[in-house]
Amino acid sequence: MKENKKYTIAVRIWIEEADGPFLGIGKIWLLENIAKTGSITNAAKEMKMAYRQAWQLVEEMNKRAEKPLVEKLLGGKGGGGARLTEAGERAIQTFYELEKKIQDFARKETLNLKF
Repeated sequence: MKENKKYTIAVRIWIEEADGPFLGIGKIWLLENIAKTGSITNAAKEMKMAYRQAWQLVEEMNKRAEKPLVEKLLGGKGGGGARLTEAGERAIQTFYELEKKIQDFARKETLNLKF
């Protein structure tokens, strides 16, 4: 008789839009880092990502969202920066709520796995 095997269901989610993947955990982390640091440059550094790549991701998210998720702040004495819009903050919250529901479902279904 074989030993009882333990299986788990692993799930990764992303939100798609007509042109393909729109929001996944990487972009969510970028948004969170922009919120934390107040700049795309510093968010990119924090993630060990090229500024150009971070900027392209922000541009792409802003273009494909119903409303921009990040807004640039014009430079002044302290220089410019960036911050999340209300839509950007809602995107983070919505993503994590969806992820939690799906992870909870996967955990429940794991209990029924037998092969």
